[in-house]
Amino acid sequence: MSGERGAAGEQGDLVSRLRAVLGAKDEQIAALTVALEASLGRERRLELRLAEIERRLSMDSTDSGTPSSKERIGAKEARRARQQSERERRKDRRRGGQPGHQGKGLERDPDPDEKKDAEPSAECRRCRASLAGAAAAGSRWAQVVDVRIVRTVTEWALPGLACPCCGTVTFGEPPPGMHAGSVCYGAVLNAAAVVLTAYGNVPPERAAQVMAMLLGVPVSPGWVDKAGARLAARLGNAGFGAAMLAALAGEKALAADETPVNVLDKSAPQPAAREDEDEGDPEEKEETAPGAPHVLIVRTPDGRLTWLQALASRRKGDVAAGIPAAFTGLLMTDRYTGYQHLLSRLAGIQQCCQHIIRRCRAVIKLGPGSLQSWAGEIIAILREAHQAVEDARARGSTALDADLLDKLRQRYDEAAAFGITHNRLRDWDSGNHPGYALGCWLRGYKEQVFLFTRDFAVDWTTNVAERGAKAAKRHQAISGYWHSLDTLARWCRIRSYLDSAAAHGITPLDAIRAAIKGKPWLPPLPAIS
Repeated sequence: MSGERGAAGEQGDLVSRLRAVLGAKDEQIAALTVALEASLGRERRLELRLAEIERRLSMDSTDSGTPSSKERIGAKEARRARQQSERERRKDRRRGGQPGHQGKGLERDPDPDEKKDAEPSAECRRCRASLAGAAAAGSRWAQVVDVRIVRTVTEWALPGLACPCCGTVTFGEPPPGMHAGSVCYGAVLNAAAVVLTAYGNVPPERAAQVMAMLLGVPVSPGWVDKAGARLAARLGNAGFGAAMLAALAGEKALAADETPVNVLDKSAPQPAAREDEDEGDPEEKEETAPGAPHVLIVRTPDGRLTWLQALASRRKGDVAAGIPAAFTGLLMTDRYTGYQHLLSRLAGIQQCCQHIIRRCRAVIKLGPGSLQSWAGEIIAILREAHQAVEDARARGSTALDADLLDKLRQRYDEAAAFGITHNRLRDWDSGNHPGYALGCWLRGYKEQVFLFTRDFAVDWTTNVAERGAKAAKRHQAISGYWHSLDTLARWCRIRSYLDSAAAHGITPLDAIRAAIKGKPWLPPLPAIS
């Protein structure tokens, strides 16, 4: 009996031990399962992150906001090869200018300032025989265009007249920009200083050296800097800013863009977190943080008026303050959502189709296969719509054919719906798949995308505003920064004045000379209807 109890006890101990072993194994399997799931999740996240990195590395100026100067090595050659393969060229069409194309070159001046005779040749150009005593056989001509830099000093006599009543002597006033009993530089040197610093993007120290070498007049870097400050002050006193805002407010359509700049002043706002989730392309998040100083560019579609403004930040309040308060027309912008709250006072907003095409090209590269070909269909639709608008303008029409426009809009809706449906459940490192985000954006902003097909006053891109932004980008690329928001605002005012005046046929020298005299060029006021 006791033996049976012993055997049963041993069997119970064995079962307990087996249960303990199985429990430990179950716990180990569970832990390994959790670890495996975590590893698989981590691997999936790494795969998505790698896909995002590869996508960004493959981007260039054709499918993102990356400037061509920051493209990867070989991007330009790849882009040229792709553009050449997409371009349809007739086999009988040679490269370069076509027959009848008006070339550009120097023309002969019929009334030269000076005429000289060259020495005749001493020997024949064929047999090398001497030409001494040879008979004259006509002549040819050659002209050279050059300038003479001559330093001139003009002294103004300021006559004094004694008052017959009190005997006070009153002296005549010198011309504007001059002061009695002092020596100053004239309009040409002031223009050279301003053009070098504002147009040539040359720092004051280097501008002073260039002026000394080229013009033969030594000036100081401080004077070069003050030349710009004096011009900006005279423009402000003459009401140039108010006149520009009034002229822009009277336009039917304007284009706006903004670009980040570097300001050294520690009191200037520093980059901060973005206000809006969908302000721009992912690769632009760092350089377009809303808290950083920016330059706002507002231009007319024909580039006739250019208005640059220094902004403390890119937040929607600062950007909205830069748009003329009295402007109620159509605004052409990029995808930045800071302009959307202006719709309460604007007639409409046109989204830049070039930015849309860049995003579509970026999505096309994602694949797999031809799955993202719907983005290529969006590009084709926008290009067809633009060509239809250009053809209608050439015919003198003011609207597109209704049936043609309806077909384009239907194709647009179908392509955007395809992108949403087939990318809705696709994982991505930062959240929604770029194809899904693009499809949703296209659906939500459809009317702003097609505005140029309904109102021919706007263009389908904001290229005119982006060209205006090149001035600030180039200045920063060369000089690197502005010292403060005040110097940035001064540069913006001068550049706006010179660019707008040049668009009206006024040379920088004449524009600066007029401003020094206290009568700068001002934009014509809009007609009162």
